[in-house]
Amino acid sequence: MARVIDGIKQMITAGDLLPGQQIRQEHMAAALGVSRLPVREALRQLVADGLVVHVHHVGFAVARLSRSEFDQVYLMRRLLETEVIRSLPRPTPAQLAEIEALAEEVERAAADLDLPRMRTLNSRFHMAIFGLSDLSLVVGEIKRIWTWALPYHSVYLYDGAGRARILAEHKKMVIALGAGDTQRLADLMDAHRAGSEAQLNLMLEAGAVARPPVS
Repeated sequence: MARVIDGIKQMITAGDLLPGQQIRQEHMAAALGVSRLPVREALRQLVADGLVVHVHHVGFAVARLSRSEFDQVYLMRRLLETEVIRSLPRPTPAQLAEIEALAEEVERAAADLDLPRMRTLNSRFHMAIFGLSDLSLVVGEIKRIWTWALPYHSVYLYDGAGRARILAEHKKMVIALGAGDTQRLADLMDAHRAGSEAQLNLMLEAGAVARPPVS
């Protein structure tokens, strides 16, 4: 079932399934080469994860955040991520090299316009930083909160200026992390998060759920 969960999640994060869009079990089964039973079980797991919702007499659909829920996601991220960053020890050379390599992979994916891979690697980059903290329960909660906004992440990455901003800010974060400057890193993360939130706010206000052209 893990393969089916990953397959559906990839469709959502890639923007093939958009916020609010109904998920047809028979279509998913055909696309993933399985029967409807593992698809149904995978969708139930994704409901528990907050990525999918189930509506009685309607079926499954990609979760769609209300404006209030969206604001709460970013409020929780700011509070929890700031605490985690302030708790970070200075990384070892090996840890820093791994995080720097992830930043470079994000950059290569952006250059190739491989936006699903960029989104996946972007999450890995941030979680690698948070994972340096001993606050494992808080980091686990951050991962859960990130999941709620995954259907929207693929949308804002279609903006060329947004991608360039993300890459530039990642480089600054790596430098601050390597210097052990957690206050600088927290400030950079605040600006990074605010930039993404502003882009997504514009899309919510416009009611944009369709995939925009890549620029």
